[in-house]
Amino acid sequence: MLHDLTKLRRIVVKVGSALVVDPETATPREPWLFSVAADLAALRAGGAEVILVSSGAIALARRALGLTQPRLRLEEKQAAAAVGQIRLAGAWQAAFAAQGLNAAQLLLTLEDSEDRRRYLNARATLATLLSLGAVPVINENDTVATAEIRFGDNDRLAARVAEMVQADALVLLSDVDGLYTADPRRDPQARHLPEVAAVTDEVMALGGEPPPGYSSGGMRTKLLAARIATGAGCAMAITLGTGLHPLQALAEGARCTWFSPAPEGRSARKRWIAGSLAPLGSVSVDAGAVRALGRGSSLLPAGVRGVSGEFSRGDPLSVRDETGREIARGLSAYDAEAAARIAGRRSEEIEAILGWRGRDELVHRDDLVLL
Repeated sequence: MLHDLTKLRRIVVKVGSALVVDPETATPREPWLFSVAADLAALRAGGAEVILVSSGAIALARRALGLTQPRLRLEEKQAAAAVGQIRLAGAWQAAFAAQGLNAAQLLLTLEDSEDRRRYLNARATLATLLSLGAVPVINENDTVATAEIRFGDNDRLAARVAEMVQADALVLLSDVDGLYTADPRRDPQARHLPEVAAVTDEVMALGGEPPPGYSSGGMRTKLLAARIATGAGCAMAITLGTGLHPLQALAEGARCTWFSPAPEGRSARKRWIAGSLAPLGSVSVDAGAVRALGRGSSLLPAGVRGVSGEFSRGDPLSVRDETGREIARGLSAYDAEAAARIAGRRSEEIEAILGWRGRDELVHRDDLVLL
C-alpha cells in the first residue's frame, strides 16, 4: 500500500514528548523541531492542510520546577503543564516562524471531541485557522484535565482531531518504525508489519506496555488511536521520528506501518446523523436550497423559509422542502432563536442581525445527510 503524503488534502501529525524534549537538558530539541516545521511547510506548499499535535509541556517544566522524581502527583503535573505549555508553544512558534508560517495553539481534552457543542466549536476554530493559513498546534489541556493526565495520551487525542477535521491521514512520529509481531527490543524474531488492513482484537493484542521515561504512550495507545482514526475513514501511519526531517523521510518511503481506513468509515457518522438522532426541530427551505443541497452544498440561511422546534447549537434538525417533505437531516450551527432571526438572510448579514459572527452555514455539508 503506497501512501503519497504529497497528494493528501489534510494531514494530522502527532509528536511525543520523547521526540520533542532532550532528556539530558530537558529543553526543546530545536534542530529537530525546525526540521519538522520545514517538512510541514513543504506539505503545505504542495497544497495540503496540516495540523500538529504535540506533547512535551510537562517534560519541559519538570527540571525547572525541581520535579525530578519518577512519579508526579496530579497537582504537580498540572503545575508543570502550566509552565511547560508556554515553553512548548514558544518552541513551535519559533520553528514555524522560520518557515514564514503562523503557529496557533489549541488546548483540548478528549471531552472537547465528545460533547457536540464543544466539538463544533473546536472544529470551527480549526477550519478557520486552516483557511487563514495558520498551523494549529494542539496539546491536551493538562492544566485542567484530571483523568486525561493519569490515563490519557496525545495519540488518541490526535486520532480524535483527525476524526474531527476529516483528515486523510494521521501520522504518529514515534521511537519505533511501526508495528511488530512482538516487541523488537526483547524479541529478535519480531517481524515488522508494513500494512494492517483492520485493527482487530488480534492486532490490539500486539500492543505492549508504555515505555519508561517522559512518554505516556506506547504501542497500545497507538493502536487505540488507529482504531479511532481508521474507523472514521482516516489512514494512519506509525513511523520513526527520531531523525531530522521525519516526514520527508516518510514521503520518500521510509519504513513504517500503514493502517487502512475502514471502507465505511466516512459514512458511519452520516448514518448516525440520519438514523440515530431524533430531530429536535425542523427548517423549511425553498426550491433553490433544495437544488443546492442536491449538488452537495451546505444549507445557507438565505434558503430557509421557516424554523420550528426548540433546539440548541449542535442539535439534529429535519430539513424539509416547501411541501413538507423531509429531504435531509443535519446538525444545526445555531440555536432555534438565532436560526429564526437569520432565516432568509444572506450570510454576510448574520453579524449585524445577531450582534456576533457565527458560521456562514446553518447546517454545514459535513453535518448534513440527504434522505
